[in-house]
Amino acid sequence: MRFTSLVVELIRARPRLVVWLVVLIQAALWLILPMLLYRSPPGDLAITLAFGREYQVGTWLGPPLAFWLADIAFRAAGNTMFGVYLLAQACAVGTFWIYYQLARAIVGGQQAVLAVLLSMTVVAFSSPGVEFGPLVLARPLWALLLLHSWQLIGQNRHNAWFAWSIEAGLLLLTTPAAPGLLLLLVGFAAATARGRRVLMSLDPLYALLVIVVLVLPYLIWLLRADALSMPPWPAISDLGARVLQWGWLLVGLVLAMSAIVLLAILNSGWFARNADDAPIIYRPPVDPLARDFVYFFALAPALLGSLIAGIFNLDHVAGGAGVALLMSGLAVIVASGDLIHLRRQRLLRTVWAGAVVAPAVAVVATILFLPWTGANEVPTSLPAKAIAQFFGDNFERRTNQRLRAVAGDPQLASFVAMSRGRPHLLLDATPERTPWLSVAKFNETGGVVVWRASDTSGAPPPDIAQRFPGLVPEVPRVFEWMVNGRQPLLRIGWAIVRPKAQ
Repeated sequence: MRFTSLVVELIRARPRLVVWLVVLIQAALWLILPMLLYRSPPGDLAITLAFGREYQVGTWLGPPLAFWLADIAFRAAGNTMFGVYLLAQACAVGTFWIYYQLARAIVGGQQAVLAVLLSMTVVAFSSPGVEFGPLVLARPLWALLLLHSWQLIGQNRHNAWFAWSIEAGLLLLTTPAAPGLLLLLVGFAAATARGRRVLMSLDPLYALLVIVVLVLPYLIWLLRADALSMPPWPAISDLGARVLQWGWLLVGLVLAMSAIVLLAILNSGWFARNADDAPIIYRPPVDPLARDFVYFFALAPALLGSLIAGIFNLDHVAGGAGVALLMSGLAVIVASGDLIHLRRQRLLRTVWAGAVVAPAVAVVATILFLPWTGANEVPTSLPAKAIAQFFGDNFERRTNQRLRAVAGDPQLASFVAMSRGRPHLLLDATPERTPWLSVAKFNETGGVVVWRASDTSGAPPPDIAQRFPGLVPEVPRVFEWMVNGRQPLLRIGWAIVRPKAQ
């Protein structure tokens, strides 16, 4: 008798159950880990909350939807990061479930599970997914657009137009890369006979009308802010450096999906013994148009996004690595054939589990052990809650008024902006980026100015002292890291700008 593992039998008999189990377990991992180990929001999440608090139609950071949702989640959770982390994992769960629905429509339910399992190993869906923002919110919206685009082009389901138009409008309100992604969808449809038949109907006109209605306020803001112009093209002398940047971004994408490549190699039949005894995951033959659809959207967003990022010297792929690599797992499954033999099952399970857990282990090791190896700073170990509470309470005791604004070091100021009263953030070095508050208004209403102090005198840096003349520094406040290690304590200089009424 042939032995088949319980995992394979579950994939065959209960594919939806397997998807829900693995996706929810990964989401729980990346919900619990930040709550236990992160003392400050990762990346630019604090800035995201500060901008979301203002509910601007548009800012220099881009469309507003992700910032609004982040602030809503933060307030709904009692001004704690739990709501934002939960929202980020809800996006992850939604992305993979929608992705499973798309894969099932193309390769069937059993192989769709394998596509989800492979895509879960992409690094972009692990620790970077905790930092909620436009790049994270764009993932489920892009997955929905791909699902409904396939229903329109491949399955001729015209009732998907309304949902497609809503999702396109929301994506335009989420990321600046949305126009390019939508052009890819339209371009694929125009390049295929079935797609052209879909585009020749009246439904696209109604969809366009819905999209315009959704994005009209943001479009008006773009026109008023004169933000529709393209960034300047690089000079000829800079082209070499930009091409090198593009190459590094492509290398980064390949490394992000290295676990998929490793699993495909380990499952190959090159060195397998008794290959005929391996269990088989079967699918019906794939539609040639579906094959082209999967390959195109597995390659085009990655190549185009990295090229745009390289030309304009961006530090990440346009649209984000999660969008660029979303279809990578399904592309490998489609290329594997109608019959997929699961060889070396125990080794495959071990490697897959290691690829999913490895980013979490790296985060734990970075937070707990990196401070002991040198003076390197772990950004998520900054005591954001203690910083926000100290400066908010001190301003209220000194002035008998609620703290209304904070300025100075952008990172520290964004932490203070998360305090109980949610003061406004002023980027005093670039005040045009925070149009809701100016330096003059800040001096009138009062607030706190913070900076990193290098000594016990707490003198402000020259640039801050120039923007706030007459600033009287207080005694610097010292904060401990989560793990002090060999790094010095965090010393923050600060000063109170009293309201003009006082």
